[in-house]
Amino acid sequence: MAWWEKNNLRLIQNNLRESDANLDVDALIGELKRLSTNVLMMNAGGIVAFYPTQLEYHYRAAGQEKDLLREAIDKAHANGMKFIARFDFSKAHESIYARKPEWFYKSKDGREVNYFGIYHTCINGYYQQQYSLQMIDEVISNYDVDGIFFNMFGYQNWDYSGNYYGTCFCDNCKTRFSEMFGLELPDKEDLNDPVYRTYKQFQDITTKQMLDNIHELVQSKNKDIAISTYNEHKVDIVRKESNTAIKRPHPVWLYSGSENVKSLEDSWDDKLVSNCCINAIDLFYRFTGVSKHEVNIRLKEGLASGSGLDFCIIGVFEDYPDRENLQTVQSIFKYHEENESYYGRFLSAADVALIKPGGPLHKNSKEYAGIFKMLKEQHILFDVIHQDNMTAKADSLQRYKAVIVPDIAAFSQEQLAVLEQAQQDGVHLLATGLSFTEAGANADFSGRLFGLNPESVDTKMRAAYLKTDDKTIFNRFPERDWVILDGTYQYAQFAGAAGNPLPLVSASTFGPPERALGHTVMGYAGAAIRENGRGKAVYMPWQPGELYHQFGYADHKHVLLDLLDHALEGQPYKVETNAPQNVELFFNRLDDETYILHLLNLSGFNGVTYFEPVPVYNISVTLNGLGEGFGQFTALTEDTECRIGSTDAGDTTIEIGELADFAAVLIKKGAVE
Repeated sequence: MAWWEKNNLRLIQNNLRESDANLDVDALIGELKRLSTNVLMMNAGGIVAFYPTQLEYHYRAAGQEKDLLREAIDKAHANGMKFIARFDFSKAHESIYARKPEWFYKSKDGREVNYFGIYHTCINGYYQQQYSLQMIDEVISNYDVDGIFFNMFGYQNWDYSGNYYGTCFCDNCKTRFSEMFGLELPDKEDLNDPVYRTYKQFQDITTKQMLDNIHELVQSKNKDIAISTYNEHKVDIVRKESNTAIKRPHPVWLYSGSENVKSLEDSWDDKLVSNCCINAIDLFYRFTGVSKHEVNIRLKEGLASGSGLDFCIIGVFEDYPDRENLQTVQSIFKYHEENESYYGRFLSAADVALIKPGGPLHKNSKEYAGIFKMLKEQHILFDVIHQDNMTAKADSLQRYKAVIVPDIAAFSQEQLAVLEQAQQDGVHLLATGLSFTEAGANADFSGRLFGLNPESVDTKMRAAYLKTDDKTIFNRFPERDWVILDGTYQYAQFAGAAGNPLPLVSASTFGPPERALGHTVMGYAGAAIRENGRGKAVYMPWQPGELYHQFGYADHKHVLLDLLDHALEGQPYKVETNAPQNVELFFNRLDDETYILHLLNLSGFNGVTYFEPVPVYNISVTLNGLGEGFGQFTALTEDTECRIGSTDAGDTTIEIGELADFAAVLIKKGAVE
């Protein structure tokens, strides 16, 4: 087994500045040991080499007096830590640009990107295509690294101040795109433009080819070196980030740690995810951290979703001006160290699968994010299956009660076959927005499974409603018969659908008040339900997830949940709880006789700011349909008082008297202790 396959990382990244080239390694190792670190990630090369490189076009840190890379590796290993060497080939020093300008990015009007003496390179230029491999080879051939990580891998069109430069028009990109597709580079970035759609595929292909080359090199040298970056292709450790930015639009995404981990952990069995909790508020403000409560949520979400731990600061701890979050990091890392044997091998207990949009052409992640949030708040156990790896998960889809497709227009024929087989096996299929509307096989699929016959799409629907007066389905609306519809709506007919349970109410005048009239119930549907073999097919030709993500109105969540409940025909979910919606619940299987329950109190989040959470009392969790005999439990977290019991139906219940912040409980089969 490769060292990383234990999935037990407690990783600290010190993102070095050039001025850190002579840092005190002993002081650093002491701090890392205090934090229970078992993996150190530190800069090796690329923009700046932190070792005595012999390569002509590899800029070494100015004033470096020692081989920092060797000392850091040796002392990390001596203290039981693995070492991952960080590279960044997306940029290079101005001295290299002066000699080899053809290796670098060029905008459409021929401009380079010069950011304070650091120039953007191009993935199709010699620097990244060939010279980067020489840098990697120099490090892995001369230093005992355990892994290599690549920052900003692929196509980078933004500078650090947020300025956008667009498609690279260097000669290398022009030539390679022409040779591959016989086309000139697109004039504009528009997914409705077929040339730009081809260019997006070109980016995907060329990025993966670069990863192929790196993988081949590393495998030829040492198969025990882990490869890590933000792409899943030919990578052992997929790096993700929970971060903030002051210009990022609201809403603030509360589930960053959970989503980043689940979207990889649930989909790829041969990779692990390391979700980096970025301490800094923004690139602009690297030396002040986010709230300690936000760090707490990020790390615990990742841990409870099935990953190890990952935390990053700029520079070194000695002169880092913000120490507020380090106690939180230390506490969580220590908890993981003490309970490591229970983590890293979670098995699914989910009722539902949510497909995450993938591929170079996907457009709408807000729909996915909104439905993710709905399921989390409702405490429905779900796995995230990434569209890019659906075919590899084909045999496991049948274990779910339902699969949700959030506004994904295009699937490959192989992916469509996976979904159709799952539906024939009795899995209910629920799709939203413009799912399966790409011409060709997708349109055939939507017609066959949902009876969808699309007519037109209105992307600016305003002042329309959906009618929820069918209370046999929409029982979450006892006193409300209309919910608002805004944004995208697909006018369509549904052959073979069972009536029209959610009819469209047409838009009409809304002002002045004297003219707020004229709405009529139309023959178009907000939902179509079709019986197909063993599993139902439910289609919602609008975007409840995006509306919920954007506005937060519970109506849009309740419509989808009512339709999901209706499809399941009263089948109970594996977990039911009285916990409020701002308690995040995680439940996974360790083996046939052991499960692990986590509860995370999110009540300290008010939509923008993170506070100390308010304690929640008398939480009851019922485990349905898992069999009898769960009589033993172990609270892994301090001050967690719980008891175990059973319902009249023989299902297991866990009662937790008080949830202050975080609770972790092992539940095992055996006599009640």
